[in-house]
Amino acid sequence: MRIVLALLFLLSSFANTDVKAKNELFEKIDLFGEVLENIKKEYVDEVDQVEIMDSAINGVLQSLDPYSAYMSPELFKEMQTDTRGEFGGLGIEIGMESGVIKVISPIDDTPAAKAGIKAGDYIVKIGREQVQGKSLIEAVKLMRGPVGTYIDLTVMRKKIKKPLEFRIVRQIIEVRSVSSKTIGKNKDLGYIRLKSFNENSDKQFLESIKNLENKFKVKGYVLDLRNNPGGLLTQAINITDFFLEDGEIVSTKGRKVSETRKFFARKGDEIKGKPIIVLINNGSASASEIFAGALKDHKRAIIVGENSFGKGSVQSIIPLGNGGGMRLTISKYYLPSGKSISEVGVTPDILVEEENNDFQINSNKDNQLDYAIKLFNS
Repeated sequence: MRIVLALLFLLSSFANTDVKAKNELFEKIDLFGEVLENIKKEYVDEVDQVEIMDSAINGVLQSLDPYSAYMSPELFKEMQTDTRGEFGGLGIEIGMESGVIKVISPIDDTPAAKAGIKAGDYIVKIGREQVQGKSLIEAVKLMRGPVGTYIDLTVMRKKIKKPLEFRIVRQIIEVRSVSSKTIGKNKDLGYIRLKSFNENSDKQFLESIKNLENKFKVKGYVLDLRNNPGGLLTQAINITDFFLEDGEIVSTKGRKVSETRKFFARKGDEIKGKPIIVLINNGSASASEIFAGALKDHKRAIIVGENSFGKGSVQSIIPLGNGGGMRLTISKYYLPSGKSISEVGVTPDILVEEENNDFQINSNKDNQLDYAIKLFNS
């Protein structure tokens, strides 16, 4: 009864809804209460009504899009560690696609990446538990555990018929988002690897640029955003701004006026117009796509690699009264050209697919990086 009363209370937020729509809402609330009552009376096993309500709330959010979700108080506390640079787990960014858990990207030098997990893999089992029907947050919880313990993941991969099994040992994941070096036969190309857009990425990135500019005779740059799952919008804007003199970087559009904004570059190119090649792949998502898409639209860089992931939406974390929280999509990203990234991604100027099963980013088996170096020398 308390559940139904709570749902009825929600109708106060629909004060301006027409009479027919209100009646339909009342009917659905009555139906929901009837379903819950029948589960309580007739279901074969005893059920935890709190868990059922959590699942119902999460179902409402996940019906909106793959990125909106409910977090119980316990899960909300755990998820607050995600953008602070250190957390325990496997080192993968995951999302939902048609009710299935999909790997957006493995993070460099983490247990998942070393084990061979790839962007685009579909996780079908975590340990002995089937993933189908579980929420994104529940899947994250299953994969986390004490440091040094292992978890078995079963994944399906495109073009491979049989499921693949991986045993991965959990570790503390420390994410330093930027690394750099010189590459090429004459060591005259700056290479900057950006693994994520976290709180300090812009400072680390600018430090790398200044180090390469001051210590080496660099004629151009390869900026590597492969398997970069994204992160903070402000960081994407700041880092993109390092390479543009003016113009729009990205815009966001939402239902609220406050969520509809445009962000512009400030005068000053940190590398003074030197040529840029940006590397992307299926694991480049969100903030990575803003960066690559903006430089492409402004013809400031050549984009090489594979089509990006296609996550073009902004989520807000909203604390709830019970100590939990909800992740809710509040707006979408649009590139300077006006194109949406959602479900489409950024298309490279030059398509270069991964070669061989033993392909590894930034190694002697990295044909995409080799292509970028040859492009500079052609």
